[in-house]
Amino acid sequence: MFKSNQILTFVLATVFALPALAQENKTEEDKYIESDVISLVDRTGFTWQTPKGDFKLKPYMLVLTKGEFNYVDDEGLNIAEVDNVVKTGFGIPKAILGFAGRAFDKITYNFAIDAAASGNALLNQAWFDINMKDEFRLRVGKFKTPMNRAYQVRLGQSLLPVLPTSLTTSVNLPYSLNAVNPVMSTGFDIGVMAHGLLKDKWMYQVAIFNGTGIGVNKPTNTLSDDLGIPSLLYSGRLAYQPYGAMPLHEGDPEDVNSFKMSLAASASYNVEANYESSNDLRVGAEFAVMSNRFYFSSEAYLMSMDFVERQKVSPALTYYGAYAQAGYLFKSGVQPVVRMELMDRNSTDEDGILLMPAVGFNYFILGQNLKLQTMYQVLLKSGHVSDYEANDDDNGLSEHRFIVQLQFSF
Repeated sequence: MFKSNQILTFVLATVFALPALAQENKTEEDKYIESDVISLVDRTGFTWQTPKGDFKLKPYMLVLTKGEFNYVDDEGLNIAEVDNVVKTGFGIPKAILGFAGRAFDKITYNFAIDAAASGNALLNQAWFDINMKDEFRLRVGKFKTPMNRAYQVRLGQSLLPVLPTSLTTSVNLPYSLNAVNPVMSTGFDIGVMAHGLLKDKWMYQVAIFNGTGIGVNKPTNTLSDDLGIPSLLYSGRLAYQPYGAMPLHEGDPEDVNSFKMSLAASASYNVEANYESSNDLRVGAEFAVMSNRFYFSSEAYLMSMDFVERQKVSPALTYYGAYAQAGYLFKSGVQPVVRMELMDRNSTDEDGILLMPAVGFNYFILGQNLKLQTMYQVLLKSGHVSDYEANDDDNGLSEHRFIVQLQFSF
C-alpha cells in the first residue's frame, strides 16, 4: 500500500513535470483557445501539453478587488430617513478560476468557476467548441450570448471597471410582473451557437439559448401560447472586420502596433421572457476601432417588450440606450478613459432620458497581470415633464459613483 507522503510526492512530481511536455512550436489551433476573461493566446507560462500536441490545458485566474462609493438622491421620493450613501466599501466583484485548452485537435474548451458569485451563477462558464474550420465552429454549453460588444470584450481587458449602466440597469415598467424587470443585455446563458469567420472579414454568430440568464442551469421553458414555438432566446450577430479579426480587448500593452476595425449588428428575440410575461425583441449596432495605442467603441441598442396575450396589456413598450467611449494607452502604462452614455429607462412613451458621463484611468503595473482601474460617473437627467418624474426615473441609481479596482490575472 502507498503511504500518504508517497502519494503526495507522486502528485507533486507529476504536476511539476507536466510543463516539460509543453511544445515550443505554436500550432494553428491555439487561436481557438479562449477564456472570455483574459487573453490566452501565446501564453505558454502555465500550459500543459502532450508530446503529440493533441491535448492542451491552460489554467487561468482573475481576481478583482474594489473600493466603491455611491451617493443616491432621494429628493421627491418621500422616503423618511433614507441613507444617501449606499453600497459603499470594499468588495470582490469577480474571483474566477478556469481552465481552457484543446482536446483531440478539433475541440477546444473552457470551464470557469466564479467564487464571488452564489447559486447557479457560481458556474461562470462551461462550454466546448467543435472547430471544423475558421468558417464553421459549433459551441455548446454556458457562454456569452452574441449581443453587445461591451459583453464580448474580455472581462479583464475592458476600458472601465464596470459595464455601461444602460446595459445592466433594469428598465421601469408601469406594470407589476412576477420577475425582476429586464435589462437591455442578455449576458451569459446556456445554449448552442454556430459561429465562424468568413474570408477573414465577416464574423457571424447564430445561437439559441434558454433565455433565463446566468442564474439558471437547467431547462425551465415551455411552448409559446401566442406563437406556438419553444419559449427560448433566439439571437445572432454579424460583424464586418475589414482588417482582420477584431481583438476582444480595449487596450493591451502587448498589442499596440495594429489597426483593426469592426462594424456589427445584433438581434435577439426572447420568447415569453420574464416568467412568460412578454416577448422581448432586442437589436443593436456597434462600431469599434483600434489604432495602435488608441481605442474607440460605440453602441446603440433597443429593447421592445410585447406583452403576451393573456397579460391583456398593449401596446408594446420600447426602451433604448447608447454609449461611446475612448482610451489611449501611453508607453508609461497609463490609459486615460472617457465614456458618455444615455438611457431611456422609462420607455419612449414617457418623456425624459438619463445621461451618465464617466471618466477614468487604467494603470498597467506588470503588463497585463496587475492592473489598477479607477472610474467616476455622474448621473444627469434631461427632458422629464416634472421633478417627480425625473426622480422616479433614476430611482435606485447612483447620482455619483466612484470606483477604484485592482485586478490580478494570469
